[in-house]
Amino acid sequence: MPHAVVFDTDGVLLDSAVVHAAAWKTAFDAFLAEVREARGTPGPPDADGTRGTEGAPGARGTGEPGTSTAPPPAFPPASPPAPPDLAPFDEDADYRRHVDGKSRFDGAEAFLTARGIRLPPGHPDDPPGHDTVWAVAARKEAAFQDALAAAPLAAFPDAAEALTHLHALRIPCAAVSASRHARELLRATGLTPLLATVVDGVDTARLGLPGKPDPALFLHAAGLLGTGPGDAAVVEDALAGVRAGHRGGFRLVVGVDRTPDGRGAAVLRAEGADRVVPDLMTLVRSVWGEIR
Repeated sequence: MPHAVVFDTDGVLLDSAVVHAAAWKTAFDAFLAEVREARGTPGPPDADGTRGTEGAPGARGTGEPGTSTAPPPAFPPASPPAPPDLAPFDEDADYRRHVDGKSRFDGAEAFLTARGIRLPPGHPDDPPGHDTVWAVAARKEAAFQDALAAAPLAAFPDAAEALTHLHALRIPCAAVSASRHARELLRATGLTPLLATVVDGVDTARLGLPGKPDPALFLHAAGLLGTGPGDAAVVEDALAGVRAGHRGGFRLVVGVDRTPDGRGAAVLRAEGADRVVPDLMTLVRSVWGEIR
């Protein structure tokens, strides 16, 4: 039985993953629309399923579809690089696959790379825009800040109960996050007093810790709890986080799948989760039991 627990924050303790996903969609879709406009590429289908004619392949020279009067090349041309995928960001599949659990820069870079788009890294101080990876990440940050201003985040109902239960059992707990907002959000939701330590994006930048799926963040948190991975559990909802816990050699790696139909359980197990639970109290009762 593990004697310490390292919890991911977004999507495990705080009901914030959907807000992060929406902010990423705002940033990426604006960027992708700008790329489509610059390339003369049609956007996503309209309500009637059409895409319009801009940028569509058509007649050249003869007026017949797909024909051309250009002479054939003397030698077969080299295959051109595949065009970038400019479809809108999917708040479920793309979020889980590319950005969930990662820092803003790592998430932006991972998604853009997956879509075949290369941008210069830029600088952390770049304003929101589309010219650098940091600029795209800054656009996400602005959208997230707007969402927080419109409606405060809440903790999951089972988060305080699970942390209180573990606190009573003298099981020290840490909360970790790649987000720079985690510490303030945990404080705002009242969870901080139930945690022995918090490691957020500010700490990872200060310490130079690599992001998930590297286990450095979890290992650092376990060290702050006074233990090593062999005597600690990691609780995650992100694929990158589960992978990090597995690579770090933690005694127990738990995936949290809060989807109503449990559709995420199989992929969490495939990434290295020892068990998958629908909520935190199911985990606490099954591993540590009831308070005596």
